[in-house]
Amino acid sequence: MSAKLVVHTDGGSRGNPGPAAAGFVLDDSEGNRLQARAFFLGETTNNVAEYTALVKALEAARELGAEQVTVFSDSELLVRQIAGRYKVKSELIRPLFEQVQDLQSGFAKCDVIHVRREKNKDADRLVNEALDAGRDIEETPQPAAPLGGKKVRLGVLISGGGRTMTNILADIQEERLNAEIAVVISSRSTVAGVQRTRDAGLPLEIIRKKDFPDIDAFSEKLEETLAAAEVDLVVQGGWLCLWKIPARYENRVMNIHPALLPSFGGQGMWGHHVHEAVLATGCKVSGCTVHFCTNEYDSGPIIVQRTCPVEDSDTPDSLAARVFEQECIAYPEAIAAFAEGRLHIEDSRVSVTPR
Repeated sequence: MSAKLVVHTDGGSRGNPGPAAAGFVLDDSEGNRLQARAFFLGETTNNVAEYTALVKALEAARELGAEQVTVFSDSELLVRQIAGRYKVKSELIRPLFEQVQDLQSGFAKCDVIHVRREKNKDADRLVNEALDAGRDIEETPQPAAPLGGKKVRLGVLISGGGRTMTNILADIQEERLNAEIAVVISSRSTVAGVQRTRDAGLPLEIIRKKDFPDIDAFSEKLEETLAAAEVDLVVQGGWLCLWKIPARYENRVMNIHPALLPSFGGQGMWGHHVHEAVLATGCKVSGCTVHFCTNEYDSGPIIVQRTCPVEDSDTPDSLAARVFEQECIAYPEAIAAFAEGRLHIEDSRVSVTPR
């Protein structure tokens, strides 16, 4: 059993107060369904049902021996109360709130995150089934999907034209990549990538570093947005902002660099700056590197590298175009290997199991 579990909870009352039910679905970190249950509660309120769902879910996660739990709920009130942003005034809720706090303390990490209702369909469906039946509901988990069968949910970070994002989207649409773009985050509001994202009909968030007092607040907002979109893998495509990668996304953030790292990397080495440096040193070969990100510029375990020749007649523009051709191959290759569980990290080295 995975030490990391993902839970969706929901509760509802028809009448408030009225007939009520609470439900949850519990998946492992690979997306395999472990439990799906709903409990008919008799007559009570929506809020009691929401809290009861969370209590039942955390109890189930504890019984399975989970160390880290991420809970998604579409109750904004519950999430804000758990976070300490709202006070718990109801005497009906307070015992359940205290029970949740006690259960949370039993995990190394336990996050409760708000998600839109359309992202909580399974738990909502179970609650309504329990209400319709007037009894508890328990679904038998389905067998795990075959390797590569689950679409990996991508969060794409951009700061410019968004070409990497559109190329990944093209691979998805042409069924060369088993993935979906759950959210695009731009660190700038006026770049071409913003319009490209809107034209593609993809969810878009503008999160500008200058709008936050420090890197911690900026990073916290990024994490909150990615988690709310239930992102499996973060893909940096022309993203220029250093952020603090949280524990939940360790080895789940990729970047592509337009050179063969560890050469020509570091702060300030992006775009044409890289190609100009390659040409200035007289390199005969360049290329691109896909790597997992750390909290330092252009560091982290290397996943894929592809090369291309450097011609004597090259300009930064012509070399950039040749490197970008390799980027369009390398990034989907790395994402596919992640989605199919073929990446293995040991001592900061990545091994890729062949298909």
